[in-house]
Amino acid sequence: MPAAVSSLIPSVLVRLGPLDIDQVADLRTFLELVPDPRARRGRWYSLTAILLVCACAAVSGARSIDEIAEWAARASDHVLTAVGVRRHPLRWRRSPSRTTIGRVLAAVDGDALDRAVGAYLASPNPAGTAPEQRQVIAVDGKSLRGSARLSAGRRHLLSAVTHHRALTLAQAEVGAKTNETAHFQPLLEPLDLDGTLVTFDALHSVQANVTWLVETKKAHYISVIKANQPTAYRQLAALPWRDIAVQHTTTSTGHGRRESRSIKTCGIADQLGGIAFPHARLAIRVHRRRRQTDRRESRETLYAVTSLDAHQTTPADLATAIRGHWTVEALHHVRDVTFAEDTSTVHTGTAPRAMASLRNLAIGLLKILGANNIAKTTRAIRDQPERALPLLGITTKPDPHGT
Repeated sequence: MPAAVSSLIPSVLVRLGPLDIDQVADLRTFLELVPDPRARRGRWYSLTAILLVCACAAVSGARSIDEIAEWAARASDHVLTAVGVRRHPLRWRRSPSRTTIGRVLAAVDGDALDRAVGAYLASPNPAGTAPEQRQVIAVDGKSLRGSARLSAGRRHLLSAVTHHRALTLAQAEVGAKTNETAHFQPLLEPLDLDGTLVTFDALHSVQANVTWLVETKKAHYISVIKANQPTAYRQLAALPWRDIAVQHTTTSTGHGRRESRSIKTCGIADQLGGIAFPHARLAIRVHRRRRQTDRRESRETLYAVTSLDAHQTTPADLATAIRGHWTVEALHHVRDVTFAEDTSTVHTGTAPRAMASLRNLAIGLLKILGANNIAKTTRAIRDQPERALPLLGITTKPDPHGT
């Protein structure tokens, strides 16, 4: 008896479910908005075609420019036609070389590429959330360690990532002579944050940025308060926490340790004195107890404030949002382990940032489609280049701009 057709499809791809090409956003329409940095003379491949090759290779697990070129070299004439690679007058069709791909990624407009990737990830189902669920976004930074050279420091990127499915909606490169806080507002400015909850660590607990977030963007926040806000920190620590009962607890076990977290909240209405932090409505105290194998127990107390009132949230939701902030660290882990980002030595022009954008695209897209193991999924796609096409909404028909 012949094997079922579904048995020929790796199980990790079966999780992605049947793809209706009419229901998947076409990446081309977003990449076409990225300006081409090259002169018209001598240009054979369209920018969209090269970026589509890069995107398909990234979804297939390509970790470097060399591996992107290798994916393109393995692609059939059918795949190259679908992504828009033009046919030579002598009837052959050649994939872009490693040199061509490298030059394009080094010169591409990083801001425009990140806008295209963010808009694409938000398009199928914005942030992957149900309509009744509040969107929660984490703001955090990451250094590209291998991009440093003797004449230049390592590149540093600041990102806005959804807690749910870890979709990168915005990304910006932070210059060597500035810090992340100066890029907080420009990063979030293009996003619709009305009603969104934004989480960030103590570095971004800057009063001017928080005021802008609430008053201009109509968003809410959870801000961790540490010694960089001394007055607010002293006020929070002085609240009568001993008199407040624990309102929510969670316990988790993994990585050789057992960790429990408890949360208390306290109203801080302005008429009762308030807290020296703009738009703060609830004070939050999180107590963490961690016991590792063969080690004594460690304890840590964390203070935070939020602009949400008690009737707008629950202690359980606040605990989930505070812990969920580290979803962005899980995304960075996938980029480092599965895509070997920390060992990448790409350093020319905007190429380090462009490669990070392509990784964000691949991870976010596969998360939207239901993949729970990015490494296994990319390996299954890599074996047959044409598998990447429907994931990116690319039909088998030639691109009208590249025939």
